[in-house]
This record gives sequence, structure tokens and C-alpha cells, in this order.
Amino acid sequence: MKLRKIAVAGASGVALLTSLALSGCGVQQQTDAGSTSTAGAGSSVCTGTSDESAKAPTQLTLALVPSGDASKLVETVKPLEDALTKRLGIPVKGVITQDYQAAVEAIGSNQAQIGMLPSLQMSQACDKYGAVPALQTQRAGKSSYAAQFFTNDPKKYCSDTPVAGANGMLYCNGTEKGAGPAGLDSIKKIKGATVSLLQAASPAGYIFPVAAMKKAGINVDSDIKTVQVTANDASVLAVYNGDAEVGTSYWDARSVVKADTPDVGEKVVVFALTDEIPNDGASISSKLSKAWQTKIADAMKDYAGTPEGVKALTAIYQITGLVDANPESLKKTQEAAASIGLG
Repeated sequence: MKLRKIAVAGASGVALLTSLALSGCGVQQQTDAGSTSTAGAGSSVCTGTSDESAKAPTQLTLALVPSGDASKLVETVKPLEDALTKRLGIPVKGVITQDYQAAVEAIGSNQAQIGMLPSLQMSQACDKYGAVPALQTQRAGKSSYAAQFFTNDPKKYCSDTPVAGANGMLYCNGTEKGAGPAGLDSIKKIKGATVSLLQAASPAGYIFPVAAMKKAGINVDSDIKTVQVTANDASVLAVYNGDAEVGTSYWDARSVVKADTPDVGEKVVVFALTDEIPNDGASISSKLSKAWQTKIADAMKDYAGTPEGVKALTAIYQITGLVDANPESLKKTQEAAASIGLG
């Protein structure tokens, strides 16, 4: 089973996937007769729809977005493909999408039936296309996490002496346990600095950090200089290499680059954590029957409950477990996005 890398920036297949996905914006949705699910931008909580007239699929496509090196994701996702193929009895293939929104549109156009998405995009895929927010990830037993602010100038941002966390890397302002919020008083010091931020669709790399900066009185358009990066590890490296004074990412993305930059935990210090963010998860197409939606979710949970599944999912997105999604909790990301003017 070979993962098709068809939508990484610069790859020849990017335009094809993106244009086809966007053409699917007007898809029809049919809700199963017994469902109380709702879909649409006006719904308070979207739980998705299903199509009871749909034929059983003969193959499935899983859309993923790189959180780091895309080439590594191509290799690490193969065990998940193989495990789902075995459990579901039909081929399951993976595609790497250009970005988060391309993954949403791939589900909407039925180019993908399963999407590994951040919390905001899970809600968007449900609101726009009726995709079921089926599963949420767990990391260290948690279904939420904090976004972190880190710096190469701890004297400016730390009100105490940095301490080593359990992973041996340095933290200050009470951020070492990874539970947010923490150290937010220090954010006002960012004014005038160069800050590495991910794309606006990223909850940890943009939405929650920008919302925190806004609360601290910082206008990201005029009060800071932004370095745009494409992934969490790139944000860490921007600060490590001195291209930015401050960076943002999920907690703790420094571990992703530690093998190649062993001193990253000393040179890059975490000084603030945002409010907790709902974990990412798996959305499943509304163009499948309820039985198949359940079958896919059960297969993914079953695999996540095995030692080999934990190993594979950890390699993909540092996932240690999968549980049923809480659509209500996903709204927190939408609310944070709305607070900074994002739809």
C-alpha cells in the first residue's frame, strides 16, 4: 500500500486536488432516518449526517496534513493504511493534502472519505459538508492541549529562572507541565518582536496565540513583524536559528526537532501557554452510510488500542489514543477564531 503524495506544496498534483476539491462545494447531503444530527453554519453544534442510500465503498481515502516534514509523514502513515485495510476489508490509501482547508474540501468533494483534521476544520467539514466529527485524539491521556509561546531571549520573557521539564527541555512562568493557560502576562512583551506564526487555519500555530495576543493588547498586523512558517517544527526552527524572537506551536513541538538539534530545549525556552485547545481528530464523510461511518470509527479506535497502533499513531501525529469526539468541545476553536475575525 503506497501513500500518494499528491498535494504537498510544490508537488505536481497540488492544483489537481485543490481545484477538484473546490468544485465539490455544492454537494448534496442526506441524513439517515433516525439521526438527530444537524449540519450547517447556523447550527449551534454540528454532529454530521449520513447517506443511507449510499452503496458500500470499495476503497477509502484518508487525507492527512503534515504537521512537520511531509516526506516523513508519507512513510509513517503506511502502518495505519495497512491496519485499516485489514480491519475494513477494502483498500485504504492515504493522501497528503496541501493544507488544512484542502483536506476539508477533499472530504467535501468525496476525494477523501476520512480526514485527520484539527478541531476547527472538523467543525468546518461538518458545517459545510455534513462530515461526522467522529473521533478525537488523546495525548498523554488528554483530549485537549495548549498552544505555546517560546523564545530565544528568555531574559526578556521569563519572570523566573527557566527549569527543566520531564523531557529535559527548559520552561519558565509555570509552563513546564503543559497545562494552559500559563504565563500569559508575559505576552505583552512581544510587542515590537518578530514572531513566527503558522497559517491562519492552525489552532495552535495561529488562532489561539493570536487570540491571546489580542487580549494582551497586541495587534498582529501592526505591533509585531510576522514570519510565516508552514509547520510547527519550522516555527521552532525559526526561533532556534534566530529568524524570529518568538514562535508559536502546539505543546511541545520542540521534541520533533530535538533529534537533529539536541540543544533546542536550551536555546528555545517556552514562556507562555494559551487556553486549552480541543484536540484534533478524524472526520468521516457524510456520503457514507451510518453503518460504514461507525465501522470506520470502530476500526480506528481498535487499532489505536493496540501497542502497534499507539506506535504508528505516535509517529504520525504524536497520538497515544483515539476516543469518540465531543462536538460541543470543538466549538471552542470556532469561538476563538471568531474572536480574531476568522470565519
